[in-house]
Amino acid sequence: MTFLSSQPGRSPDVAIIGVPFDATSSFRAGSGQGPASIRWASQSIETYSPVLRRDLERVAVTDLGDVEAAGLTPAQVVDSVRDRLLALDPAALPVLLGGEHTVALGGVQALHRRYADLALIQLDAHTDLRDTYDGRSVSHATVMRRVLDFLEAGSVVQIGVRAGTQEEFDAARALRFSSSRIDLPAALWTWLARRPVYVTLDIDVLDPSDAPGTGNPEPEGVRAPDLLSFIRRLGLLHVVGLDVVEVSPPYDPSGRTAVLAATIVREAILAIRGTA
Repeated sequence: MTFLSSQPGRSPDVAIIGVPFDATSSFRAGSGQGPASIRWASQSIETYSPVLRRDLERVAVTDLGDVEAAGLTPAQVVDSVRDRLLALDPAALPVLLGGEHTVALGGVQALHRRYADLALIQLDAHTDLRDTYDGRSVSHATVMRRVLDFLEAGSVVQIGVRAGTQEEFDAARALRFSSSRIDLPAALWTWLARRPVYVTLDIDVLDPSDAPGTGNPEPEGVRAPDLLSFIRRLGLLHVVGLDVVEVSPPYDPSGRTAVLAATIVREAILAIRGTA
């Protein structure tokens, strides 16, 4: 099964790639099933966005299937994701479907190789700034710390963050911006608009009442209408890569988390690459 309206194509505007990996999940495993669930849920939504007044039928979207992750270490998966994205036509917008948040590291590495001045927007309930977790230096809980191994702290914007250790919150002070809120100051939008941007979206940024199907839910999260409103503003920026991670279907029998994730992907693609 492929993502909504995707068609084979040699020169796509948007390339969707799944990464079914969750080997470092520390609480509720299952995000390895995320890519399949998002694709499945996408069959239930329309290609047309009545808010953006744009249609996926007018965007060349190709679903390139999954990165093979079975039996690989977290570091090997990161390398595989990076290499898969670097092999894409630079004109295509890569959209990763996770999988645990670790997979985003490969996406950021790939885009940083192409854009030295890359900025990163992290939408997430957690800081993910531990140096190690459960004896691993590469995991879902350390992904942002590993990003800071090559990306300057002043290039990172965190929003929706409301959980982490005291040390992580202390480290977050060095970032360009870090807040539990999702609204950004006007000056920060202006700063972001001057550089290429990678967006990494952990579905647990949402309140569990809207997205229960995730490995580490946190209360007092962002509500779905507010998140979608933010996603629709991404057209104001030069977004060069995107991921949606940590959808864990076993913890949401209703499937509404996957449907919301699919809607987020549709709205993001239409905001970034769609035309009215």
